[in-house]
Amino acid sequence: MRRPYTLISGDFVATGGMDRANLALALWLAKQGGPVRLVAHRISEELRAFPNVRFIEVPKPANAYMLGEPLLAAAGRAWALRTRAEGGRVLANGGNCVVPGANWVHYVHGAYASEPVGGVLRQLKGHASRRLYLNDERRALWRANVIIANSERTRADLVTATGVPEARVHVVYYGSDAERFHPVSSEARAAARIALGWPEERRVALFIGALGDRRKGFDTLFQAWARLNVHADWGVDLKVVGVGAQREAWEAEARAKGLSERIEFLGFRRDVPALLSAADLLVAPTRYEAYGLGVHEALCAGLPALVSRSAGVAERYPEALRALLLDDPDDVDALIRALESWKTNAPVWAPHVAALSESLRGQSWDAMSARIVETMERLG
Repeated sequence: MRRPYTLISGDFVATGGMDRANLALALWLAKQGGPVRLVAHRISEELRAFPNVRFIEVPKPANAYMLGEPLLAAAGRAWALRTRAEGGRVLANGGNCVVPGANWVHYVHGAYASEPVGGVLRQLKGHASRRLYLNDERRALWRANVIIANSERTRADLVTATGVPEARVHVVYYGSDAERFHPVSSEARAAARIALGWPEERRVALFIGALGDRRKGFDTLFQAWARLNVHADWGVDLKVVGVGAQREAWEAEARAKGLSERIEFLGFRRDVPALLSAADLLVAPTRYEAYGLGVHEALCAGLPALVSRSAGVAERYPEALRALLLDDPDDVDALIRALESWKTNAPVWAPHVAALSESLRGQSWDAMSARIVETMERLG
């Protein structure tokens, strides 16, 4: 395959669900040997090593994606026109560039209205950016010839939010990195806990997600944890991976409630596979999740994951693990019951988690990328 491909996205890097997926596709295309043009703010060093990859670097004023969006769209349109004139293929992401070709949807702005936190200016900025994103999303998806959705949930949401024909939307689930995310032996798990300084006698639950607004549901988890730790026999610590505008406020709240020893805020981490190897559970009471790569990777690592039933990744759960799905991310009582049920039933669920882990690890990032490209080649 030698036709040129132009991919338009904010970043092609290994952090973040959307960025990781875009990186995987770019790497697969680069390995095929044809010309690959990446219109973006950032790309990984791994991509820079390919002589057939051309990076069209787009500025991001004040390090703000909202300010960089018009520049990304302008550069993307210019390279899309050139690539299509050469008989190539073009792939944009959601509303980031209105071009003919393919569009890969990782998040539907019309499906969830985030609640900005902070001062009046920050809230005004949040509302203004949402209006902009909604308009761009609708225009871009109607312009696209073929749309790739990362879950059936995303497919339904974007059809409802934008009115695009359902037949134009094709679901391709995210792939897996089985070398980094896989179950480990009890000996390896014990070694990982020692390396992290976690006591062996207490179980550990992880929360992985941004702390900038309420979307990931940390407020519900915090309330549940405060109530569970009233009982001395709970015996489970919570480790929080993520940054955001609310992190310091949550740390202060934990201190005020005497939970500093039971909830530890780890900030941004690059060693997530090691954290998953050492943990016992992932908790994700998200209010909106188009897919949920963090949950996917936890399952690949062999961890049970409590996640909202509405998240795209929940579609992958078999009937035997439906007890791990949360009906309402605002229901603290239900989350407490689910956590208590996990503590009791983890051994019963273990073989089903192992089977799901094996199934998810069976589709690599390369297999995902090949399917996306096949869809683009077939449908334009």
